[in-house]
Amino acid sequence: MGFEFHAPATIDAAIALAQTHGAAARFIAGGTDLVIQIRRRRLAPQHLISLSGLGLDTITETSAEHAIGATVTHNDVVFHPAFQRELIALTEASAVVGGRQVRNIATVGGNIVNASPAADLVPVLLALDAEVDLVGTNGVRSLPLDRFLLDRGRTDRRDDEVLTRVRFAKPPAASASCFLKAGRRKAMEISVICVAAHLTGKAGAGFAEARIAVGAAASRTFRVPDAEAAVVAR
Repeated sequence: MGFEFHAPATIDAAIALAQTHGAAARFIAGGTDLVIQIRRRRLAPQHLISLSGLGLDTITETSAEHAIGATVTHNDVVFHPAFQRELIALTEASAVVGGRQVRNIATVGGNIVNASPAADLVPVLLALDAEVDLVGTNGVRSLPLDRFLLDRGRTDRRDDEVLTRVRFAKPPAASASCFLKAGRRKAMEISVICVAAHLTGKAGAGFAEARIAVGAAASRTFRVPDAEAAVVAR
């Protein structure tokens, strides 16, 4: 089945198209997963609404937080200087998303909205206590990523909403993060399991806070409160 491709010039125009065409429409950015689903006839959208050119491809920061636009690519994350200095887990996770060509195209927003339990970047974002911003017919809303992800392939995004960015607080000076992935190969492979951790130290020794998230082990990525408490209690 063919589809009509739309290239709106603004987010409002993209939202209007989504509202008009409803369930027959899909947003597309990098398209690395969506195109495969269409070719395999698992999805048959009648309308594809491009999110390219809408200004969602920037990484910004304030004194308190970082924000990654929905159409930022994984290679943009890998080579971002602030993440290389402060949040190495982000670069580690993005660096194993497919091969180099995929990372040049695949987007952060797509990794989130697909809601795959094996999405490499999502455990890191959960460990950073990230929030997502969405814009739709009813305006702007924000919610924790942990609440946005419902189950395999399911999120809290409404049909007429665009995920515009993901945000998280800048890490304290005495903190560190890491990402580990087990797969059949180092890259180009869906994770068998992946784990991300973000730890904040305290004066003397030990940890004031621990946030740990696991992917590919259930129908959605999840935090591990018992493990977090055990790390802090040591």
